[in-house]
Amino acid sequence: MTKFSDLNLSPKVLKAVQEAGYENPTPIQEGAIPPALEGRDVLGIAQTGTGKTAGFVLPMITMLARGRARARMPRSLVLCPTRELAAQVAENFDTYSKHVKLTKALLIGGVSFGEQDKLIDRGVDVLIATPGRLLDHFERGKLLLTGVQIMVVDEADRMLDMGFIPDIERIFSLTPFTRQTLFFSATMAPEIERITNTFLSAPARVEVARQATTGENIKQGVVMFKGSRRDREGSEKRKLLRALIDGEGEKCTNAIVFCNRKTDVDIVAKSLKKYNYDAAPIHGDLDQSQRTRTLDGFRDGSLRFLIASDVAARGLDVPSVSHVFNFDVPGHAEDYVHRIGRTGRAGRDGSAIMICVPRDEKNLDAIERLVEKKIPRIDNPLTKGTVEVSTPERIETEAKPKRKPASRSRKSENLPKQKADEQVKETPTKTETAPRGRGRQSGGNKVVGMGNHLPSFIALSLDDRRAN
Repeated sequence: MTKFSDLNLSPKVLKAVQEAGYENPTPIQEGAIPPALEGRDVLGIAQTGTGKTAGFVLPMITMLARGRARARMPRSLVLCPTRELAAQVAENFDTYSKHVKLTKALLIGGVSFGEQDKLIDRGVDVLIATPGRLLDHFERGKLLLTGVQIMVVDEADRMLDMGFIPDIERIFSLTPFTRQTLFFSATMAPEIERITNTFLSAPARVEVARQATTGENIKQGVVMFKGSRRDREGSEKRKLLRALIDGEGEKCTNAIVFCNRKTDVDIVAKSLKKYNYDAAPIHGDLDQSQRTRTLDGFRDGSLRFLIASDVAARGLDVPSVSHVFNFDVPGHAEDYVHRIGRTGRAGRDGSAIMICVPRDEKNLDAIERLVEKKIPRIDNPLTKGTVEVSTPERIETEAKPKRKPASRSRKSENLPKQKADEQVKETPTKTETAPRGRGRQSGGNKVVGMGNHLPSFIALSLDDRRAN
């Protein structure tokens, strides 16, 4: 079996790797590090959780150990789609470069420009950035990319999903033609392939698994769910989520719950907290400090449930996530692979459970076509042991309830015949209680039902009105 000591990494980098507790490289590391150290372009394709980050950080540190950074001209550039992934790459860089004198800067949104400008002005060897913030600094005249020797694009397919491809192409045009490019992605969409053909020169292609495969150590399942009514679907779905969590018992030590929309992330997080589940949301609309606190709590175990949008689907390196719950079926089949890749990392076992409503069945079909296998159906714990009837007749009945029979006005219909006859005789007739027409009752100017408030013009007879 290949060891890190066989990959021609510098002794100082090897020492840091050993201190981190690693001895054998993963397949993507074994395939990508040697050509990267030779100065070749690399196209790496591997599913999430396979160690792609170390696959480019380790050779980068080895190659940058010689040389010196100049002000505003970084020597290497790492582009990441999200703040969280960029922060994780920075952590990896700190771990493996602690015996080498290299500087870095992290350029992400939600942090003041001033602090980032100071780092750039001093000169950095490694610049780790999201595309938007990087271009903001460039357009402000605070950054030059003409000194970039090594450029890394991480999670390229996620860049495509988030609409960053035009920014990526512009950044490529700002770097030297002679740069070395390391390009990593979990899937290879046609647009990604076009970019690699344009900006990579005879790359070493390293593909360690079939595109868009899921780990064999992840137990998968899907619950087919239909709400009793459309306006109750959300609350019933959240109740089902709680039942699924409870059903996993002690096996569910912690979990990420994925929702398609940011609003649902907040709603599900509040619902779980209401029922005393230790949960917190994370999505793109939250400020960076709150996102950082939430992730730190999830990593150190003080937070059990992380409710997330797809901003957290890529690059979250929390090795001990036991479960992933897909509250919604993802709209893009590839996102399913990345979501469930948050569990079962570093060779551990994991579980991924998804809830599918009828309108999402087409997305479920697309996922099963992509992963080339049928996801096992599991029982709904809320309806287990009961028979659900969903025939068109029942649906129509629920939508249009039967009209109640009109109440009977005569109590005599429910009485025996003799008593009914006596009641009829004792009941005054309509003409006895209220004479027909507009005339007065004999003996006064009162009309039944109007009391003493009868207007005088109504009380007058026709002859009286003519006389007036």
